[in-house]
Amino acid sequence: MAFNLFGKRKEAAPPPPVPDESEVEDDEVAEVLPEDDGGAEVLDAEWRDRALAVLPGGTSTGSKQPAALYGPSGVGPSHYVRASGCHLVTAGDQTLIDCTMALGSVAIGYGDEAVTRAVIAALAAGQVAGLAHVTEVEVAERLCAVIPCAEQVRFLKTGGEAMSAAIRLARVSTGRDRIVACGYFGWQDWSSEGAGVPAAVSRLVTRVPFNDIAALEAAVSAAGRELAAVVIEPVIERYPDHAWLERARALCDAAGAVLVFDEMKTGFRVALGGYQSVAGVTPDLAVFGKAMANGFPVAAVVGRSAVMEAAGRTWITSTTAGETGALAAVHAVLDRYQSEDDGDPCEVLARVGGRIRESVAAAITASGVEGVEVLGPDPMWFLRFEDPHVETRFLQRAAHHGVLFKRGAYNYAALAHDDEDLLLEIERVASTAFVEVAEDTA
Repeated sequence: MAFNLFGKRKEAAPPPPVPDESEVEDDEVAEVLPEDDGGAEVLDAEWRDRALAVLPGGTSTGSKQPAALYGPSGVGPSHYVRASGCHLVTAGDQTLIDCTMALGSVAIGYGDEAVTRAVIAALAAGQVAGLAHVTEVEVAERLCAVIPCAEQVRFLKTGGEAMSAAIRLARVSTGRDRIVACGYFGWQDWSSEGAGVPAAVSRLVTRVPFNDIAALEAAVSAAGRELAAVVIEPVIERYPDHAWLERARALCDAAGAVLVFDEMKTGFRVALGGYQSVAGVTPDLAVFGKAMANGFPVAAVVGRSAVMEAAGRTWITSTTAGETGALAAVHAVLDRYQSEDDGDPCEVLARVGGRIRESVAAAITASGVEGVEVLGPDPMWFLRFEDPHVETRFLQRAAHHGVLFKRGAYNYAALAHDDEDLLLEIERVASTAFVEVAEDTA
């Protein structure tokens, strides 16, 4: 059950509407959504135009820009007005089942009753003041109890910010500058090769391929006594070989460097305590966020006290890092994950994600569409297309029929997806969309 801003009960989002089964006449693969009555498409277009006029790219989140959602030539719903469970209602008043789950930041469901109540209570009590709130202490204690590497915690608001803090801590702790990295860690200068980043900053980071022990060894050797940290996303499109993480740990120990895991996607999804609790390889620092607060903005750098104490020798701070609304959400999420009544939510995410990816794989096979693979772990799977035009067409057709799939990695399972009728609807929409793609490309 979802609640409005004032804690009053409101009706959940309606089930997906019956899709329009009318055929679309194309001379080639269409790069626009087919028209129904024109109303939804017009409203969506109006909001896209308004957004582009005042927001570079149309949104402040790069992965939600229209080109990122559907491809450079794609057009589809780009804005929503409300969300509940795993449904969202677009600006054009279309209801979609969301398989992206806000880029993985929501693993329970949108508007979850317990999380919403906790946040509203925190806001009503004053979420910030001139002193730190006791909730900051309580949540930090709870994280230290469930994350293997966590002895101390520093809260921030975003994953990129928290990763930058982890790098700063590693550099202060070791007195060194060089970083060996594998993964995506946000837009900040230390990890970006984008325009505006000084070349001298970029040269301090050496990138290595995922799961490539030889490349890791070579990079660590080249960094020598200047190595501050090895920074790894432990899961990138697939689970790693255990030897990869073990070798990273051994190399850091030998070099006196800090091992950092980015658990933004894996924490509270693959396992409550992150992939480190599955692998049995414990980093010195780790970063958590996204599903940790079920969509509310908070991230945490956690780690060994011997490294975390470096925070006292530099300046890592944020005015609203300890605001209690998001921290109350973490409390509520931890309550849900640690409840003895509901079982292990991460096991549910794996089961539901596996069911969805199997359905999509079956739809691909049945349709005869070639050049498409379903890849990735069950809780965070994705589609890989050889032809970007086919990808755009599928994503558009699926959205037209009522399901929002992610372009590229990842589609994320949520507890809200754990409903038989809903899972069958995802299967039906994927099948319909792939059949239409097959017809278009025949």
